[in-house]
Amino acid sequence: MTRTVYVNGEYLPETEAKVSIFDRGFLMADAVYEVTSVLDGKLIDFDGHAVRLKRSLDELEMAEPCSQQELLEIHRKLVDLNGIVAGLVYLQVTRGSDGDRDFVFPAADTPPSLVLFTQSKPSLADSPESKRGAKIISIEDIRWGRRDIKTVQLLYPSMGKMMAKKAGCDDAWMIEDGYVTEGTSNNAYFVKNGKIVTRPLSNDILHGITRKAVLRLAQEAQMEVEERLFTIDEAKTADEAFTTSASAFVMPVVEIDGATLGDGTPGPIARRLREIYLDEARKTAI
Repeated sequence: MTRTVYVNGEYLPETEAKVSIFDRGFLMADAVYEVTSVLDGKLIDFDGHAVRLKRSLDELEMAEPCSQQELLEIHRKLVDLNGIVAGLVYLQVTRGSDGDRDFVFPAADTPPSLVLFTQSKPSLADSPESKRGAKIISIEDIRWGRRDIKTVQLLYPSMGKMMAKKAGCDDAWMIEDGYVTEGTSNNAYFVKNGKIVTRPLSNDILHGITRKAVLRLAQEAQMEVEERLFTIDEAKTADEAFTTSASAFVMPVVEIDGATLGDGTPGPIARRLREIYLDEARKTAI
């Protein structure tokens, strides 16, 4: 079935959707994005994604394409038009185009470009990987320094996923100055003696919307949480590990650089957090 997508005020068949070849998102990766999950036809953590989108735009001095309420209406209409029960809504805002290529930003009144599309993923909340757990490798983190801004500069994370695939694994965690920063598209955690450890927020990692929700739920469930720097060797000797992201929720990790965690199956804390997160997400979806 041909999807209906949204491009700068129009709902169009995906085969008819177009943006300028001079759009700065295409030429300069001068763009930010968000991905909102859909369960039971409703949006998960929409407000959090909208707030983070505004922060990303503000950090790059990029204009907002529309109001938060208008964004919500666009999301809901795309979900309805495409019959999405479980899946994702991808949103991208670019600095737009003034008709040519230049390193200098276009004039301040150049309208930003706004594009959204959906992806249907029927097994989103019940993925096979979440039941068997992910295997990861570690790689050097060579990205730019403002990872807290959710830009479309995703070449190295994409390369990291391919490195993992070539190694027969599912994903990669990145290492900078001896410490784990995050996964290629997720925040990273390990569990030792019942304590959840994860890197604190800074410009070095994405301020995950799912991360925020999961840490709150963990504390409400009387789980101990410590935010600090940690090494890959610490994680390799952990009892269990997991990642969080909007598209995979809580994903157990069962192997790091060939080292098996626990008994090699998803650990109890990761499984419990996935369960309570999905339950809460469904209750609060809009």
